[in-house]
Amino acid sequence: MTFAHGAVLCDFDGVLRHFDGQAQAAIESRYGLAPGELLKAAFDPAIMTPACLGRITAEEWVERLAAVVGERAAEEFSRVPSWIDEEVKAILASVQQHVPVILVTNAMTSLERHLDELGLTYFADDVVSSARVGVAKPDPRILLIAAERAGVPAERCLFVDDRLENVEAAMALGMTAVHFTSAADLQRHVEEATLQGDRAAEDV
Repeated sequence: MTFAHGAVLCDFDGVLRHFDGQAQAAIESRYGLAPGELLKAAFDPAIMTPACLGRITAEEWVERLAAVVGERAAEEFSRVPSWIDEEVKAILASVQQHVPVILVTNAMTSLERHLDELGLTYFADDVVSSARVGVAKPDPRILLIAAERAGVPAERCLFVDDRLENVEAAMALGMTAVHFTSAADLQRHVEEATLQGDRAAEDV
């Protein structure tokens, strides 16, 4: 097998990790919050942006969220269960036998703890966290940092993300980009990249 790209840069949340939406809704119901109110408050740029850029800690983000939705709701929301898509993990692991896989994620300072809890501390070849590098997607600088850590030029990277604006940012850098919708679709893209790589190797 010859992979057509020199590295895979993959998003974490929304691709590899997913959160329990029912648990989030239950918190809203339990504390008298309107549907969607908790997520709206949690992802308010006024508190989410500094958290994702590492300007405040994850604990400080919870404190600021508590000021809006209440302490107990904020604490419970920060501990909502998450799960790993094992199909996506297996696909990335298969690719990792041939090229580096780098996780590129907009995350808080709690990311390393979450990776440890999920048994993923040593899964990827490297992790580029916005909270640690001080820049977040769709800013192209975080993608260039990831490509540099992978040791390949941007145009040789395959980028995977569930948010279209991040995919467009990667494409603007010359990366091949996949707008993630499902594990099956990701598998199809990986198979296509493998066929392209095998054909290129045969032509050499």
